Amino acid sequence: MKIMHLSDLHLGKRVNDFSMIDDQKYILKQISTIVMEENIDVVMLCGDIYDKSIPSVEAIALFDDFLCELHRLHTTVLIISGNHDSPQRLAFGSRFFQSSQIYVSSQFEGSMEQVTWKEDWGEVVFYLLPFVKPVYVNHLLDVQTNSYEECMKYLLSQTKMDLAKTNILLAHQFVSVNQKGPECSDSETASLGGLEQMDYHLFDAFDYVALGHIHKPQAMGREMVRYCGSLLKYSFSEANRSKSVPILEIQGPKQIKLSFQ
Repeated sequence: MKIMHLSDLHLGKRVNDFSMIDDQKYILKQISTIVMEENIDVVMLCGDIYDKSIPSVEAIALFDDFLCELHRLHTTVLIISGNHDSPQRLAFGSRFFQSSQIYVSSQFEGSMEQVTWKEDWGEVVFYLLPFVKPVYVNHLLDVQTNSYEECMKYLLSQTKMDLAKTNILLAHQFVSVNQKGPECSDSETASLGGLEQMDYHLFDAFDYVALGHIHKPQAMGREMVRYCGSLLKYSFSEANRSKSVPILEIQGPKQIKLSFQ
C-alpha cells in the first residue's frame, strides 16, 4: 500500500495581503495528479487545513473540490485538525463522510480515533490525534498535566496498541530532539520557552509519525518521525527552501519505504 503525508495547507491564506488561493488550487491539482500516478491508497492531512478558524468561502470550496477529487480516485482520506482550524467547522459532515472513506478527527474526545487498513500480510492502524492543549485534556479527563510533553505522555499511556501491527500516528504538535525544536520560518509561531515541546522519544512505539505544524520538511530524531512541511512557501524566509511530499510504501508488517515527490 502507498500513503501520502500532507499538512499545513492553510487554505485561504493571504501573504502580504496577497491571496494565495490560485496557487493553492494549482498545487492541489498537482497533488491529485501524484495520487493518481502513484496509486496512493491513503492521504493523511495532518492539520491546519484552513488558515483561519472561520475560513473564507473560497477556501471551503477549494477543500471540497480536493476531497471530491480524492474520492473520485478511490483514495481513503484521514484528517486531523491543527491549531489554525476550528474543530467544530472542520467536523461538519464528518459522520456522513465516513461512508466515502473520509475520516475526520477534529476534536479530541477522550481517546484517539483509530482507522484500520487491512492487507493480506496484516493490518496498518492509524491513530488520529487532533491538536490538543494540556488545559483541555486536564479538564476533559480530570487529570493534571503541567506541560505539553506530560499531556502527550499521559494520552499515549492510555492508548492500547498492538505492537505486532504497523502503527502510524497523525499529530499536530511541536516535537523536539534533545530539547531542540524543529527549524521554523517566519510564517510560524515558535514554541515559547519550550513549553509546547515534546520529545520525539515519546513516539518510539509508532512505526511512522506523521506530523503537522511546522512548514519546513524535516525529520525529528529518526527518519520516521517527520514534518512533511507546507506545500507552498508562506514567508520570505522560505524562499530558498525546497518543498517535498513524503510517500510511504508498505509491503509487509513494519516494512516502510520512504520516498519524496
